[in-house]
Amino acid sequence: MEFATSRDGTRIAYERRGSGPALILVDGALSHRVFNPLGAALADLLQDSATVYTYDRRGRGDSGDSAPYAVGREVEDLDALVRAAGGRARLFGLSSGAVLALEAAAHGLAVEALALYEPPFIVDASRPPLPPDYAVRVGALAAQGRRAEAVEYFMTAAVGLPSEFLAPMREDPSFAQMEQVAHTLAYDAAVMGGTMSGVPLPAHRWAAVRAPVLVADGGKSEHFFADAADALAAVLHDVRRTTLEGQGHDVDPRVLAPVLRDFFGR
Repeated sequence: MEFATSRDGTRIAYERRGSGPALILVDGALSHRVFNPLGAALADLLQDSATVYTYDRRGRGDSGDSAPYAVGREVEDLDALVRAAGGRARLFGLSSGAVLALEAAAHGLAVEALALYEPPFIVDASRPPLPPDYAVRVGALAAQGRRAEAVEYFMTAAVGLPSEFLAPMREDPSFAQMEQVAHTLAYDAAVMGGTMSGVPLPAHRWAAVRAPVLVADGGKSEHFFADAADALAAVLHDVRRTTLEGQGHDVDPRVLAPVLRDFFGR
């Protein structure tokens, strides 16, 4: 484990593996290096063609945090990692991490290319939008020490999990790990920035992104992910759109790795 220091002094924990061009993996909600089997597996599968960086987003794992939270600070965290990686990097973002990766590229970081898997935009009526007060409520629950409730609210309101699934989930050992980083659910809500409200994506939000972008979804995922991917592809400049047949949001790294290798190798 190594540390990069962000602009506000926050230390961001990361690991690197392999050799070749730098590839930084950006996690979605609740995940971090220890609690993300996808990142570790991708690092193993891609280390022969890239130097793969896995890191703990601020407030998670071994990384620090600084109040108040701002999306710009997470962009600065990625900038610190890009500098630690030699000044240029490729990014792979999963779920809300895909949106953070987009924000980093739009803010002028030295990003050579981006691969994005299932950014969870809700752009139409294919699924219910998030409640208007979702970000405030999930943040308040965590701030009040009601971390389990914050995770459950995320699972029902944002993920769309039926409430009867919550009791069995609490019994799983992974639930305690999610509770530990429940305060960062408000961070991901800020990253999404109103794009889960059931309306079309803002046409110019990522207009500054000029790096090549791969936008992918899974063929077995809920249909709103395909709608989201199509909507994002429509507002980007240099984009490749693909669907991984047989895959869901919990994508198999053995299926994803060859797609990333092909895209970043072009």
